Formats: sequence, structure tokens, C-alpha cells
Amino acid sequence: MKVTILLADAAQAVEGKLFVLGGGWSITGPEPSPMALAIKIEVPWDQANQQHACRLELLDSDGQAVLVDTGEGEQPIFIEAGFEVGRPAGVKPGTPIDLPLAINIPPFPLEPSGRYEWRLTINGESDEDWRVAFSTRPDAIA
Repeated sequence: MKVTILLADAAQAVEGKLFVLGGGWSITGPEPSPMALAIKIEVPWDQANQQHACRLELLDSDGQAVLVDTGEGEQPIFIEAGFEVGRPAGVKPGTPIDLPLAINIPPFPLEPSGRYEWRLTINGESDEDWRVAFSTRPDAIA
């Protein structure tokens, strides 16, 4: 599968298209800010009409899961979902099928001067291109 991931301020997936607001950044914070992931997955023709499992997780610069306090203790930040795309009528056999995804994430605290990465896995597999990294600004000096 081919995957494109873009960091944004907000995103929507509507009628097979991605609508992105404030997209393409790689530096945020240090204060908690909302963010979105605009994701386009190109599902190969021969993998359409099959269930797929995906996991999106936030990792720190050491490749460790980023933890947030949930009130029930610290928990890693991740999203898991399943998806299946169908082959549209009239599409030439062999054509990849697009799956646009928009994931809007509420503000949560991250360490200033940090480096982070959202990493996607599909069916337990990942690829260097299935990642998007960003940094947080240092604290303001008073």
C-alpha cells in the first residue's frame, strides 16, 4: 500500500476527498495545540474487498510510546481501526483504490523542544513513508 500523511491544524474526509486546513507544518507548541492527520491510503486492486487493520501511534525521538495522563494512569497515545475498500463499478481492473482519512486530535501536553513521530502500521506492517515527524518549540524565555 502507498500512504501519504500530512500534519494539519484540521482535516475532513468527505466524498472521497481530503479537505485540509493549515496543512504541512512540522513545528508546533510548546503549548498544547489541536492537530490533525490527513491520510491518503492507496489500496492495491488485489487488496480491495478485504478487511485491513491499522494502528496509528505517537512515538518520541527514542521510538518509545508517548504517554498521557488519563486520570486512570498514564496511557500511550494510539488509534486503532479496521477498514475495507470496495472496487467501484466501471473502474479499470488494477487501479488502486483511494481511502482518505482525517483524524482530528484534541490538544494534549508535549515536552518543549521535543521530537515526535506519528507512525502508521497496516496489518502489522510499516514503511518509512508511513510516518510523519514534528518538533515542539522550546519554552519561551521570560
